[in-house]
Amino acid sequence: MSLALALQSGDVTSLPSRRDEAWRYTDLRAALRAIPEASPKDEASIAAGPFAAIAEAEALVIVNGFGPDRLTVAPGEHRTVSLRFIASPAARAHHAMLAIEVAEGGFLTLLESHEGLGSDYVSDLAISLQIGAGAIVDRIAILNDSAEAISVVTATVDLAANATLNQTVLSTGAKRQRFETHVSHPGQGASVRLDGVYLLGDARHSDQTTVVTHKGEGGTTNQLTKGAVRDSARAVFQGKITVERGADQTDARMGHHALILSERAEIDAKPELEIYADDVSCAHGNTVGALDEEALFYIRSRGVPLIEARALLISAFVGEVTDRISHDGARQVAQDWLLASGMGAS
Repeated sequence: MSLALALQSGDVTSLPSRRDEAWRYTDLRAALRAIPEASPKDEASIAAGPFAAIAEAEALVIVNGFGPDRLTVAPGEHRTVSLRFIASPAARAHHAMLAIEVAEGGFLTLLESHEGLGSDYVSDLAISLQIGAGAIVDRIAILNDSAEAISVVTATVDLAANATLNQTVLSTGAKRQRFETHVSHPGQGASVRLDGVYLLGDARHSDQTTVVTHKGEGGTTNQLTKGAVRDSARAVFQGKITVERGADQTDARMGHHALILSERAEIDAKPELEIYADDVSCAHGNTVGALDEEALFYIRSRGVPLIEARALLISAFVGEVTDRISHDGARQVAQDWLLASGMGAS
């Protein structure tokens, strides 16, 4: 069951539903009663994307599933790429596949944006990412889907020895939105950081799902996801780390922490650890709460209006995630994104 299969066959029964354990919180079958027509190729001029201010970034644009299907980084090469996935039509559907290969010793800063210019579109994107020995990939993804869109992004990542993946996902949700990352971790000095932020209002839905499988000894995974939901929005966090037999000396940490800002908002969190090796250091934590009323009172006592005070507390709460972005320009874009979210207005 997958959205890609449903788009290919036109059969809504191929959509995942709450009966599928991995999709129980993100029911696509209930949200999509019929498969829309295929999106047309759109070559109209498109405004600048969220990372346009980063001068060294090369532009790679995929509109309605049409565009390049491969991105490569040569051995020892350092590239900064603005990768834009744009959905321009209303009530149409498209699928795209992109293969990214970073050769040994390469360094890719991937500034990825998912931009909804249409309304109730359906988008399915599959990304394969090969990271060679000693290579580094910094991936920063901003998800700006339309409120009525259905969007699924699935990335499959394979790392070689001593490779590094640093990923940060920033999401405002959609009618149904899922950003899924599967990592095959070899150990052998490889390092993975998977971070996420979601700020959801109205009836938006965001699902950040990650699966990391440690297959060899001596690897690290560090994961931190934070978010806030208000109105009748719903956030889903599913994080699974598996340490297979023989993956000794694995160091894996996972944390998910969130704020619920209204009575109708909902957060479903499912952190998992499966450990089949003995000599490991693994832990996970999960907390869901409300804004600190004492801190809110303290800020307001300094003459700060309520909406601004709430926004400051929320930005400080999730800012721990964006502070971990190493690229200065991308970190500034992420911080500006936080300030523009308007989450203090609930």
